[in-house]
Amino acid sequence: MKELDRLDRKILRALQKDGRLSNVDLADRVNLSPTATAERVRRLTRDGFITGYMAVLSPQMLGRNLLVFVQVKLDRTTPDVFDSFAAAVKRSDDVMECHMVAGGFDYLVKARVAGMEAYRAFLSDVILPLPGVRETHTYAVMEEVKSTGFLPV
Repeated sequence: MKELDRLDRKILRALQKDGRLSNVDLADRVNLSPTATAERVRRLTRDGFITGYMAVLSPQMLGRNLLVFVQVKLDRTTPDVFDSFAAAVKRSDDVMECHMVAGGFDYLVKARVAGMEAYRAFLSDVILPLPGVRETHTYAVMEEVKSTGFLPV
């Protein structure tokens, strides 16, 4: 892993808080010239520390009020089953995250849907028909206590 100096860290923290900062505003915040700041941001992007920019949208305003976590257990763990499962969840707009995990189940899926009816359709149309799915356990979120994409820098 490449080393980050104090100024790199300041830039990353500032951009995590507001990815829409202009280069001039960012330079002011980190006390560098705009040219030096732009070069550092280019380097941080080229080196893979910055992987992109996006707007954070309101799920409630977009009618995606139900957040669910689904544990998926497969009946066989072969490369073709893993590949089929991964391809299917990548095609689903409802899936926000999917992680292959070690432990008592194989995948943890985080999905946002309109409500319970939409979740039931998601489960029956996307998850359950996949080859190898043996069982699922769903956890509907009652309250989001903390939700962040911020990484400590």
